[in-house]
Amino acid sequence: MDHARAAISNLFGGEPTSYTRFSIARQMDGDNSHVEMKLAADDEEGGEMERPEHLHASMPPPRRNGKNLCFIIMAAVLLLLIGFVIGYLSYRGRMQRVNRCLDGSGNCEMTPTASYFSDDGTEEEEVLGPRILYWPELRNMLSAKLSAVRLETNLRQREGKNSFEAGKFEDESTASYIHDQFTTFRLDDVWNDEHYIRLQDKGSSNNQVSVIENGLEELLETPDAYVAYSKNDTVMGKPIYVNYGQKEDFQQIRNMGVPMNGTIMIFRAGKITLAEKVANAREEGAVGALMYLGPSDYKNTDLLVPFGHAHLGTGDPFTPGFPSFNHTQFPPVESSGLPRIPVQTISSQAAAALFRKMDGEKCLTEWRSGITGCKVTVSSSSNLTVKLTVNNIMVDRKILNIFGVIKGFEEPDRYVVLGAQRDSWGPGAAKAGVGTAILLELARVISAMVKNDDYKPRRSIIFASWSAGEYGAVGATEWLEGYATTLHAKAFTYINLDTAVLGSKHVKISASPLLYSLLETTMKRVKDPLMDSRYLYSRVGPDWVKKVVPLDLDNAAFPFLAYSGIPVVSFGFYDEGDEYSFLDTTQDTLANLKGKTDKLYPLMHAAAEVAGQIALRLTHDHELFLDFDRYSEELLSFQEKILPFDSKVKELGLTLKWLFYARGDFQRAAAALRRDIANSDRENRIVRRALNDRMMKVEYDFLSPYLSPKDAPFRHIFFGKGSYTLQSLLENLEQLGVNKDSVDVNELKEQLALATWTIKGAANALVGDIWNTDNEI
Repeated sequence: MDHARAAISNLFGGEPTSYTRFSIARQMDGDNSHVEMKLAADDEEGGEMERPEHLHASMPPPRRNGKNLCFIIMAAVLLLLIGFVIGYLSYRGRMQRVNRCLDGSGNCEMTPTASYFSDDGTEEEEVLGPRILYWPELRNMLSAKLSAVRLETNLRQREGKNSFEAGKFEDESTASYIHDQFTTFRLDDVWNDEHYIRLQDKGSSNNQVSVIENGLEELLETPDAYVAYSKNDTVMGKPIYVNYGQKEDFQQIRNMGVPMNGTIMIFRAGKITLAEKVANAREEGAVGALMYLGPSDYKNTDLLVPFGHAHLGTGDPFTPGFPSFNHTQFPPVESSGLPRIPVQTISSQAAAALFRKMDGEKCLTEWRSGITGCKVTVSSSSNLTVKLTVNNIMVDRKILNIFGVIKGFEEPDRYVVLGAQRDSWGPGAAKAGVGTAILLELARVISAMVKNDDYKPRRSIIFASWSAGEYGAVGATEWLEGYATTLHAKAFTYINLDTAVLGSKHVKISASPLLYSLLETTMKRVKDPLMDSRYLYSRVGPDWVKKVVPLDLDNAAFPFLAYSGIPVVSFGFYDEGDEYSFLDTTQDTLANLKGKTDKLYPLMHAAAEVAGQIALRLTHDHELFLDFDRYSEELLSFQEKILPFDSKVKELGLTLKWLFYARGDFQRAAAALRRDIANSDRENRIVRRALNDRMMKVEYDFLSPYLSPKDAPFRHIFFGKGSYTLQSLLENLEQLGVNKDSVDVNELKEQLALATWTIKGAANALVGDIWNTDNEI
């Protein structure tokens, strides 16, 4: 032992009686470079070796060599720095590989669908598992597995059947078939929701339209088709033709000095929904309304009478704001969107016969709709009137929504929904058949990728088949109303598959701005079915966003966006200026659809690939592909539109500056969230989920919280319906320039307040924590 002590003494400069112990302690502030040095005397060991105390007391004081001590400290610090650099380079390299995996720009050595950290943030040992799928491979696999043959088989299920009216035999039979198919595809869960709704059916006798002149009544038409939710009544009035029935068309009639109160309005189909046309007519005092298919818009339809509904809203109008699980649970209330006047559709042949009997002012050139002898109304001396009789019947009917789900492996409680309408008044090949065929094929393919090809989606994918879509997205809306408290927090995108193919030459897109970037990225990777050498993006061009079509009430995606605040996308092919003539008629057959385009199945394949890529990308990546910066651009665009009215507003003692401040707050909040994402650890599940949730809520936060969902169900300030929308505010400001006295100042104040505080609230929610909010207002 003495020899050992002497060796130690020589090594440390002759200090056998003491030693130096280094401990590396991580400080609370994250500084790893702190070195703690403890000096301990050998008398601690002395007791263990039973050395006499007098020997220890007689030892000379220890000698310390400062040079050696500094050397040891520097060596320890150097080791720490080397370890830190090695760890940093390893982590940085791994994150670069993750980024390459996410954007598909290079080869990867790790899977972006695998997490390297446990839920508590500690690193886990990497376990070898099944082969890894990266986004480019996943995208190509989807395209290869989608089968045009299977799409055709699915679509042909509707052949030979005349009607799939909601709640009737063919609709329920198709629902059972879809349920069985979802089960065959081995989806993780398959279920159905039952709803008991009240709707209108055709009465025991057809509705009638006739003309009375000089006391003689002449029957004009007794159509087989009817308009759901029309008022049952017999009314008479002078006929007035108002083109498409848009507000500007009614303004033209007012400019002509033609009185409209107590009249029966006639309009042609197109531009806006039938329900909106009827609502505009009712505002002008009409007692009844007729609609026909204009020959210039809908070719070869002289004898066809379309079906439709006149409810200015979505869902069951007899349980507004409530889910129709059981009518007895709710008070007997009705939607304010019901028309309150009789409405009927007629053929263009009957419309032409009526125009021939009218002797008033001729139609404007752009109003003629392909009918010879078009007239606006009758002369003041004419005693010609139109008589309309509607005798529809109310029925209570059970409908089924069918669902299947592929559950996510990391966040099963977050999901994207793909949906398609199943019912139709006629054969519905284009209206419901194409979407249902695509829905089934995507369910089959994506399930096979999960079950057989090792794809592990982070989040869930729900496949939904809706009923009663013909009556105003009733099935979809009732589901949203039934789960209103949870869906907006869990469903982050709805992909609508309805009417995906109505032509071939042009692309029709309706979408939330949050999905613009993802949609553009997708179109750059899906081949154009008409020219395989190019992609869809080359067809729409870089300015495609300017051609995005606003969602209308008849689109099942509308209630998802405007009622529930869930981002949506609706994508399809059509021929601009050459409409598919047979939508909503008894002639919407597979033969007529194939007559419209000889590329039906390649077009369906392309539409399925677009929808599938969007769903897969949203469930594959660490970060949700939701571009919230787009709303900053939308708000800036709106500010530019209203800025010219600033002086007019000030004349009323009001100001726009608070609205501008709110827009600036949102832009700063979006930039702050983008920085948080850039600086975050993508491998940390807790952090990643929190950031994704902030992005998910952007759409929902544009639903004005100052309005009742029951009284104003479509509260979205960008895409809703009502006086609280930004569009309505803009129209009111424009009216200031036309006639200042016609503007209700109190209403304008309320509009400004609702817009300002809804945008400000969206900005605060985007920031995240309350202490980070910008309180400039």
